[in-house]
Amino acid sequence: MHNELLISVVIPVHNCERYLAEAIESVLAQTYRPIEIIVVDDGSTDGSADIAKRFVPPVRYCCQMHRGAGAARNRGIERAGGSFFAFLDADDLWMKGKLARQMAAFREHPELEIVFGFVEQFHSPELDRDLKDRIRYPAETMPGYMPGAMLVRRDAFLRVGPFETKWQVGEFVDWYSRALEQGLKSFVVPQTIVRRRLHRDNLGIRERDSQMDYLRVLKASLDRRRKTTPPGQGNGSESR
Repeated sequence: MHNELLISVVIPVHNCERYLAEAIESVLAQTYRPIEIIVVDDGSTDGSADIAKRFVPPVRYCCQMHRGAGAARNRGIERAGGSFFAFLDADDLWMKGKLARQMAAFREHPELEIVFGFVEQFHSPELDRDLKDRIRYPAETMPGYMPGAMLVRRDAFLRVGPFETKWQVGEFVDWYSRALEQGLKSFVVPQTIVRRRLHRDNLGIRERDSQMDYLRVLKASLDRRRKTTPPGQGNGSESR
C-alpha cells in the first residue's frame, strides 16, 4: 500500500555539483509534508554524489550508469512510495509553497490527475555580464509544461507509462503527449512555483540534436493518433 499523502520527489542529476544542494534545499523548504526525496545520480563524474549523500532522510540517494534524464526519473519512480510524483531538475528551484498549492488544487478538484504551475526563468548568478546579455528570456512568467512544474497522481503516471529513454532530449514532451492522448485531466495553478535556471551548460550545446529529437517525438505522437483514429474520420480535412 502506498502512503496516500506522501509525495515522492525525484531529482535526476548528472554532473551538477554546483547547483544540486540548492535544488534539494528548495524541496526541503516546502511547507507540505510528508515528502520523500530520491536523488538519482545518472553516472556523474564530479562531486554530485558526495553532495547528495550529505543530506539525511527524507533524502535518499541511488546511482546508475549514465543513461539520460528519462532513465534516471524512471529509476526514481521504481523506488518511490508516494501516491503523488513530482520531479525537479538538479539545476532548478522550487518556490516555497509549490507542493502546498498543487495539493490544494487536488483537494478542491478530486477529478484532477495532473497539476502544473507557472515558471519563471533566471540567469544563474555566476554568469558574466556578456553571457547574460546573450542569453535572453521572457520577462514574464508562463505556464510550465515541464517536469519541475508537474505534480501527478501515481496511478495516472503509471497508466501513461514511464519516460521514453531513447530520446536524448524531449522525453517529457513525449510523456505529456501520451498523457494528452489518454485524456488525463490537468490544471495549472496561477502562481509561480518553479524557477528555471539559465546557465552555461544547459543552453545551445544540444541545440541541433534537440531539434531532431523533438521532431521524432512529434512524429511518434502523430503515428499513435493515426493508429487510434477510426476509419473514415481522418483529421477533418475531407471535402464537405
